[in-house]
Amino acid sequence: MAESIQSITILGTGLIGSSVGLALRANGFAGSIVGWDRSPEEAETARDKGAIDSVASDPLAAARDTDCVLLATPVFGILEWIERLAPVLQQHQLVTDVGSTKRKICALAAEAFSSPSAACFLPGHPMAGKEVFGAANADASLFHGAVWLFTSPEKVNEARASVTVGEQRADKWRHWVARMGCRMWDLDPVRHDEVCAWASHLPQMLGTALASLLEDTFPEDDKEKGNLANPSAQLRAIGGRAMHEMTRLGASPYSMWRDIAQTNDEAIAAALLALEQRLASIRENLKHPELREEFNRANRFRSRF
Repeated sequence: MAESIQSITILGTGLIGSSVGLALRANGFAGSIVGWDRSPEEAETARDKGAIDSVASDPLAAARDTDCVLLATPVFGILEWIERLAPVLQQHQLVTDVGSTKRKICALAAEAFSSPSAACFLPGHPMAGKEVFGAANADASLFHGAVWLFTSPEKVNEARASVTVGEQRADKWRHWVARMGCRMWDLDPVRHDEVCAWASHLPQMLGTALASLLEDTFPEDDKEKGNLANPSAQLRAIGGRAMHEMTRLGASPYSMWRDIAQTNDEAIAAALLALEQRLASIRENLKHPELREEFNRANRFRSRF
């Protein structure tokens, strides 16, 4: 029988980390959950919401004393934690993460956790979130119905002669992910980043660009707030659900998306270029029958959801 997980340390108690804590509790996890965040206020909020039991004063010490460490920071933070944790954790421990890009995380983990005595590393990425952030917006049901992706770094654990307790706990972590209501898929790290560039990163950049363009085109006039003479007020009054939904992602924080953009720049740039070319084609065909074909293709894609 796989070794159970009795204690979890969450490093990064923002929206995702705190939502994981709440989801674990809501689905029957009875062990201890310790949390730490670079912002003490975030950690305190997570504790007050019940996402964690206590706030760690020393994150490394908390990690050394736990069965499972969840890295729930932006990607650069995860990379930093991998380097800090690998030398101090042991074979019976599991490290997993929720990073939005996986190629660089998995490459670093392949080196850091390759020793026969190293902890087990299970890279993961829940395809769930909100345009708002922070522990105050954490939600126990955030992952219900979502896909939780796992990617396996090459050469990790190859030197081991037998399955370790940490690797058994990786199976248990998958069990808890399923308990949260997730479907699980395994992907190659490179393929993960390519698909996510289209499925997640491109929509974010499109929403950001549109919201930024509207901010410049329909500026707020402090002297005319609440008056329809104000260009921004005009847009808000006339704009309906389509504008609201298309610009919703414009509220997402740069602090998270900076890391995603810089660690998946090639795939995102390729997707953006393809979109630019498609928009140019639509612009050139506004009065031509080719525009109908664009709508037909879009309708076919949407009908499969």
